[in-house]
Amino acid sequence: MGAWDMFLQAIFTVIQWFHSLVGDWGLAILMITLVFRILIYPITRKQFKTTYKMQKLQPQIKVINEKYADDPQRKQQEMQKLYQEAKFNPLSGCLPTILQMPIFMALFRVLRDLSTEKFDNGVNGPYTFFGLDITVSAKDVFADAGILATLPYALLLLLFASSMLVPLLINRQAENQKQMRIMMIIMCGFMLFVGWQSNAGVLLYWDLSSYIGVAQQFASRALLKRKDDKQEEAIIDVTPVKVEVDRKERKARPRKKN
Repeated sequence: MGAWDMFLQAIFTVIQWFHSLVGDWGLAILMITLVFRILIYPITRKQFKTTYKMQKLQPQIKVINEKYADDPQRKQQEMQKLYQEAKFNPLSGCLPTILQMPIFMALFRVLRDLSTEKFDNGVNGPYTFFGLDITVSAKDVFADAGILATLPYALLLLLFASSMLVPLLINRQAENQKQMRIMMIIMCGFMLFVGWQSNAGVLLYWDLSSYIGVAQQFASRALLKRKDDKQEEAIIDVTPVKVEVDRKERKARPRKKN
């Protein structure tokens, strides 16, 4: 058994253990998602700090873009200088997404292979979440049972796609808002295409994971902003107040004539 197959077996074993606790395969996936988001929170917290700092740097980035619009090399140098002074790394926000991709891919494979009985653990179906088969996709249900039977799966699919649009709403004040909107719309369409062919269990994982991340981001932004406000208040309190006093010119006294 290769390393990837061992990883898939481990994912299934964890799902099976949670299923033994709650008695529902979909709830087991949701519990795995919650535990995983808690475990990676220290990393996602750094991502939220990166996003927040990026928003604070937007006015300076705008000035650099306008000032060096005709000099790409100088603009890149000034951007690097700005990032170094602010101790900002744009790539640090990608790590949580990278960490989730193996879980996402493994769930896809595990849920697909459940119906083929690849995992020999004495477990028999049905693999359901409140009556929904988590091993099938919206595409499969639509082909077999028609549009009405597909509606519950379509709801999971829409939540899956909208998880890409929520960050746009959160960062709507970004300087490159137009470009970001276009990118997010393209990504939303791509996620719809991927989600249409993904198992319902995978959509459950991604839906909950994405919206937990959104809630964490809102909370982190509020805490970071409160911290900044307190620091600004402290600076104002410490800085002495300068009072300008208009001094009257001293007039020369008249001298007595002898």
